[in-house]
This record gives sequence, structure tokens and C-alpha cells, in this order.
Amino acid sequence: MQIGIIGAGAIGGTIASLLSRAGHDVELTARGEHLSIIREQGLTLTGAWGSHVAQVEANPTLTRRPELAFICTKAQDARAAITANVDQLRGIPVVVVQNGLESLTTARSVFADEAPSGDEDQLPQWVGALALYAASYLAPGRITITTAGPTYLGTGEGAPDAAAISAAAVLDTVMPATAISNFRGAQWTKLIVNQVNAMPAITGLSAQETLAHPLLNPIITSGMREAVRIGFALGVHYGTVQGLNNLLLRIFSEAPLGLGNQLPKLLGRRMGSTPNPGSTLQSIRRGQLTEIDYLNGAVVAEAESAGLTAPVNAALVALVHEVERTGNFFTANAVQRAVFGDAR
Repeated sequence: MQIGIIGAGAIGGTIASLLSRAGHDVELTARGEHLSIIREQGLTLTGAWGSHVAQVEANPTLTRRPELAFICTKAQDARAAITANVDQLRGIPVVVVQNGLESLTTARSVFADEAPSGDEDQLPQWVGALALYAASYLAPGRITITTAGPTYLGTGEGAPDAAAISAAAVLDTVMPATAISNFRGAQWTKLIVNQVNAMPAITGLSAQETLAHPLLNPIITSGMREAVRIGFALGVHYGTVQGLNNLLLRIFSEAPLGLGNQLPKLLGRRMGSTPNPGSTLQSIRRGQLTEIDYLNGAVVAEAESAGLTAPVNAALVALVHEVERTGNFFTANAVQRAVFGDAR
């Protein structure tokens, strides 16, 4: 099968390597030194799903129209990436694998004026996807899977459509993948899981270290609970993701903080012993802007849309942007002061 993958980071690189290993004809988009090394040496995958050097075609943009495409850029890069490849995406199933809540909305908006009435068959068949495995891209041409996990695909609040089911079947031949109902609710649950990304980016520690830290864990817990409560205030019915579900998150949001902090600790233990830097810290280590505005920042934006506030998440967003600006990480005590002031 001819498959196009836009974005050769941790997620895109993983998908490209595994599909190539399975015999699919893969074209991958990449930039800079990453592109050069993939062209010269191949794309090296190591970790939980074995080792493989994928000899894939790599270019700055797709050069041909595939049968199935995956968009795996960071959320802030999605619009530009889709625009750059718009002609190759017409009329085919396109899976957008991204964090945050806006992946399908952004993708559809790029094509909003592209198809005159009667030409709807030229629009992509958009599918959303949530990658629940942990992968690291810290060096050009190399991707490492630190924790195996499934990928969930869907299209909205209802049952998955034919495109989602078909794309999931292709992906499921190389990694666990399932088409699910209530994809929007699953996006919100993944947003709660992604609360673990901010603190490594702020402190330079691994996700496991921050989740077990006596000063940092209560801050992460507070941010997660704040986000869960905002989702409930907006009428979200949380999907089941990584053992979290609507009922468990309701209990988590209402339990005393001392009890609630056990849930982030559990997420940390499930990551295993290999240090997980999280995608946000990976971006900082590569000198790139992070997608924090689409993670904790999405919580702040959703709160504002409902006339609510999200002070913990807003503080975490500000701290990540400060690290982006200065390159200097914060100590645990400094994070606590910045988030809670003199109240703790």
C-alpha cells in the first residue's frame, strides 16, 4: 500500500518505520539534518517494538498522492504542513495523529474553501488518532519507543466511520490500533494524560521523576483536577484511555488532594523504568517551540470559552514559555512558588 506520512518526529517516525518494515511503500516528509540522515542512512527505530532501519523515501513534502496519509506534526505546525501538501491529500483517507483538541477542526478548516459544491469527493476523509505509546526523537534519524501502547482512531462523538475503521485495520497490522466511539471524549481524556508533559519541560526531569516528586506531584495533580473539572463543566463525557474513564475522573476530581495524587503516581509507574522525557521536553532539547498552548493551554482556552478560569494550567503554560525563552529550567521550589505563590 502506498502510504504518505507528514512529519518525521517521534510519532511519524515510528509509524513510518513500522509500516515500512511490514512491506508498505512509505514516503515520509522531514526537514534539515533529519531529512539528510534518513536519505543517507535510513530511519533507525529501537525500543519496545524491536530494532529496524527503515529505508523510506523522504522529501520536504509529499511528491505523490498516496492511498492513505498520516499527519504527525506538532499541533502548531499542522496547518502549514497540510497546506504544503494539499494537492496530495485530496480525496483520500487522512489520519491526523496529534495531541490537543483541535486536530480535526484545523485539518478541515484548511480545505474549507477547497471544494466547490458538488466536488466534495475531493475533500480528504479526515480521521483523528491518539497515540498512547511513548516515543522519543532526540537525534536526527533515530526514534526510540520507550513505552509500548495502543493508538485510538475516530471521527467525533459518535461511532467511528468507515475511513477510521479501515485506517485502524492497516495500522493494527504493525501496532495495537482500534477505531473507537466518542473520539472527542477520548481526546479530552488524553488531554488529561498529557498534563504530565509540562513539568518535565519546566524542570528538565523525566516524567517519572516529576510524578513521584513530593513537591511537583501535588502541582501536576492540581493541574489535572482543574482540567477534569473544566471538561465536566463543558459537558464532556470522558472516553476510556489508559485506564482512565468518566467515572474514575469524576472521583479523581472530587477526592481530597492527598488521595488524588495517587493517580499521577500510577501514570508514572505505568511508564516503566526507561526515563520518559515527554514530547514537550523533547522539543525544548531540540531548540524548538513546544505545543504547550495545545495541551495545558487548551485547558485555559476551553475554560475561558465557558467563563471559567484555569490558574494552575495558566501558570504551567507561562513557565514552559519561560524555559523556551531562556533555556533555563526551574527548581521544584521555584515551580511551587510560581504556581501557588505564598499559599503553600
